[in-house]
Amino acid sequence: MDAPERIQQWWEHHHLPRLVDLVLSDRLVGRWRHKIVSGAHGRVLEVGFGGGLNLPHYTDDVDAVVAVDPSTTGWNLAQERIAAFGRPVERVSEDAAVIDLPDQSVDTVISTWSLCSIPDVASALDEIARVLKPGGEFRLVEHSIAPSPRVNTIQRRIQPVWGRFSGGCHVDRDIAGLVANAGFDVSTLTSEYAFRRLPVQPWSWFVSGSTQRA
Repeated sequence: MDAPERIQQWWEHHHLPRLVDLVLSDRLVGRWRHKIVSGAHGRVLEVGFGGGLNLPHYTDDVDAVVAVDPSTTGWNLAQERIAAFGRPVERVSEDAAVIDLPDQSVDTVISTWSLCSIPDVASALDEIARVLKPGGEFRLVEHSIAPSPRVNTIQRRIQPVWGRFSGGCHVDRDIAGLVANAGFDVSTLTSEYAFRRLPVQPWSWFVSGSTQRA
């Protein structure tokens, strides 16, 4: 491994999880988070658990959380929040494309700004569909490629640089299309700008809601 690769690994493994935890602690982001997470129930699979920022938003309808996340730094950051949560939280996989759970074993899947960064996102969505019980909910809020030609041109242009420094985050993924391809009914999802002004607009076309297998 050469020096640039070592620096990249150091950044992604040790410092980026802390920065993401800080940025996603924003109060406005928290309102979007609460709308999605507070509707979870039963046994919950959380894809992209990070530092556990969703935990305070779960209601008493949630019995336990099983977590998927590649970052040990993020998992370590989550320990205080896990202790405060007071219910079982278990990290079962690092890779969302290979989730170590039986078929039809969770009631709810939660993904909050995570599908953008999963390398094999199509396989991850297939895994989500596999582990959900019949009638189970996939609840998500994600940033996606925007419908505006002006904005999505910017998204595509910045992606090569942005992806390199953001741990593989994609601003140019069609989230609704990917979710639909995994067999979910996306007619129940909504899409809108969370923020309309540059420079944050390329990250602001949010797809959110609750969906089930079609």
